[in-house]
Amino acid sequence: MDKTNTDHFKNKSKSWDMSSMRVQNAKSIADLILKNIVFSDTMEVMDLGAGTGLLSYFIAPHVSKIVAVDNSPSMLNEFKNKASEFDSETEIIEVDISKDDLNRTFDGIISSMTIHHVEDTKALFSKLYAMLNENGFIAIADLDTEDGSFHSDNAGVFHYGFDRKMLENVAKEAGFKNIRFDLASTINKPQATFTVFLMTASK
Repeated sequence: MDKTNTDHFKNKSKSWDMSSMRVQNAKSIADLILKNIVFSDTMEVMDLGAGTGLLSYFIAPHVSKIVAVDNSPSMLNEFKNKASEFDSETEIIEVDISKDDLNRTFDGIISSMTIHHVEDTKALFSKLYAMLNENGFIAIADLDTEDGSFHSDNAGVFHYGFDRKMLENVAKEAGFKNIRFDLASTINKPQATFTVFLMTASK
């Protein structure tokens, strides 16, 4: 694994969960995932870009295991510190799957506010498809197209949100079916109001 990766979240990880807006956003996304996806207590689910585990925390009671995947060691350290509070088994894997392969398969892949940090969206969706068991699902939340003002610092940001139709075409090309978009949450910031979609699809 390339150890020269910059941890863009190194100085943010300790205080990451203290933002009520961030927690509320994760809760809104999780609620919608639970509404749209049928979970079972035998499922092993990967949280792509798990960070400190905000999304995983709400999904954990409904699955057997959460596998937290992230390329930020500082964020994963925060995840590890609170893993005992999760209502499921947890596993932590530090890897950048946009650069390295993770030779595992899962019943589902969840993700929140992560894929705008991945440059090659087409390659990512192909990888996600390959990492799913038959009839597995993805539930991915991210920003609708924005003007670049969402982040105060755009280091490590490759996409200013996404056009839903474009993302649907990328997912179809990768092999996904039953693709659906819903509004997951609205984030009000001083500079603008931003919308977050939830995209669900199956293999």
